[in-house]
Amino acid sequence: MTAPASSAHATPAHPDAGWWRQAAVYQIYPRSFADANGDGMGDLPGVTARMGYLSALGIDAIWLSPFYPSALADGGYDVDDYRNVDPRLGSLADFDAMVSAAHAAGIRIIVDVVPNHSSNRHEWFKAALAAAPGSPERARYQFFDGLPDGLGDDGGLPPSDWPSHFGGGAWTRVVEQAGPRAGQLGQWYLHLFATEQPDFNWDNPEVREDFHTTLRFWADRGVDGFRVDVAHGLAKDMTLPLRSKPELEILVDDGSDPLFDRDEVHEIFAGWRDVLNEYNPPKAAVAEAWVPFTDRRLKYARPTELGQAFNFDLLQAHFDGAEFRAIAEKCLSEAEASGASSTWVFSNHDVVRHASRYALPDSTTLETLNAWLMDDGASPEPDLARGLRRARAATLFMLGLPGSAYLYQGEELGLFEVADLPHDSLQDPTWFRTGNTLKGRDGCRVPLPWSSSEPNFGFGGTPWLPQPEWFGPLAADAQDGVAGSTLEMYRAALKLRRELQSEESLEWLSAPGAGVVHYRRPNGWQVITNFGAAAAKLPSGVDLSKLVITSGETTTAGGAATGATGGTVTGATGTSATIAAETTLWLAP
Repeated sequence: MTAPASSAHATPAHPDAGWWRQAAVYQIYPRSFADANGDGMGDLPGVTARMGYLSALGIDAIWLSPFYPSALADGGYDVDDYRNVDPRLGSLADFDAMVSAAHAAGIRIIVDVVPNHSSNRHEWFKAALAAAPGSPERARYQFFDGLPDGLGDDGGLPPSDWPSHFGGGAWTRVVEQAGPRAGQLGQWYLHLFATEQPDFNWDNPEVREDFHTTLRFWADRGVDGFRVDVAHGLAKDMTLPLRSKPELEILVDDGSDPLFDRDEVHEIFAGWRDVLNEYNPPKAAVAEAWVPFTDRRLKYARPTELGQAFNFDLLQAHFDGAEFRAIAEKCLSEAEASGASSTWVFSNHDVVRHASRYALPDSTTLETLNAWLMDDGASPEPDLARGLRRARAATLFMLGLPGSAYLYQGEELGLFEVADLPHDSLQDPTWFRTGNTLKGRDGCRVPLPWSSSEPNFGFGGTPWLPQPEWFGPLAADAQDGVAGSTLEMYRAALKLRRELQSEESLEWLSAPGAGVVHYRRPNGWQVITNFGAAAAKLPSGVDLSKLVITSGETTTAGGAATGATGGTVTGATGTSATIAAETTLWLAP
């Protein structure tokens, strides 16, 4: 049989096509990273100015959270214009300069795309409000008539009982500007998040094509990949009457949930993959899909769709060896089945920083974590030394695994959650929409400390969220070049990771359920973590002369320390040694 012409002339695979499979990706929340113009808000020139720091850190890519024009009703995830830069953060020229600087430093750029909803200031939504019900302008969003309220208003109740993720209801009623009801209350629009974030109608071909245009716009400017926000929420069953859904949770694994993880979403992302494959190498993508069912989450990571999907299993895990190992085994198996590589993450812009989570009692749940935040982090009192020790050990455990490591700005400094922000400084919509009963995510978004001695810790102008005094000793300049500092541990680990990375597999050398978890990569690189609260014997046969980095301290039988905490170690010896509590070691091949 003669091969099709398209196959005979197919573009050869680019040697960098798989760059993302085992990349170390550093998330930048732009408003909180670095402020170049002194207005108190981080910006793109601030990112460019810190490119040397990022290069020295040893990352492979930056994931840039939204930098688009926005009213900041949800920290930038309410987008006014998907193909522009917020003037407070810079310009398209500043974006191009940042991309050029990153590429010159060998760092790739991933940008956030927010396709579930726009801002209520988006030109399409303003047009929808100005148009009459049933118009093409309204068909780009989810506008519906309300239900009778029993008091004479045939549309006085929302179309369904769906709640918003940020508290309150998921529907807002509009005053009509056109049509027979002009000047009167009329239809309702859906917003699964804030009122200012109206949901798109992804059944509309115009919406689909416009996002293809957005992908091409940024890809043509040199972007290497995309992180897809709320990827599991685009397709919705809006068949009338709308089904009741008292909680915004995925309760079924068959794709029949009305709002999330529906089978139709995969047709959308197959179209995205066609666009991403127009480039050589193809543009990478990773789905944020909070889908609890493994086989369904894998669909987003298929090569025919986005190619990779976040797994948040380690982020939600206790600091427990058996749990960490079981998660790693499961996720690596899933990745192999999907053709993707796994993803690992402990912190991001949406969750309490993991150094603080690990500092709280092991029994801490989501509910008690919220209670801790509402108590300004006072009760239970966190054991910060233990939290940081565990965070460092967990990071080295994770960085040794096959797959992509996603790091959140400031974790390389050992930053904790700022749990006691003044209430009048809070800006997360959750705080307002829950009647001040849930604080939200501001505590992990406080601007970074760069200098222990400069005003505002070297961030720039007066920060948009106040920085605590305890940031000083954790500032980047206070840790730079200091043996054993968390910053130097990250730098050493990321450098070694590049050198030691090998095939996407590992061999477990410890028994399941063991408190000391030991694995080996195919090239002989070994990772050993003691998850216990007391020092433990190292596995037999471990050659400490190959020890290259430690998150804590390892002691030989004679009592001599083999290396400074977090430092690169050479020449260590010993046939009977212990590994300190809550500590990870790396041994070179």
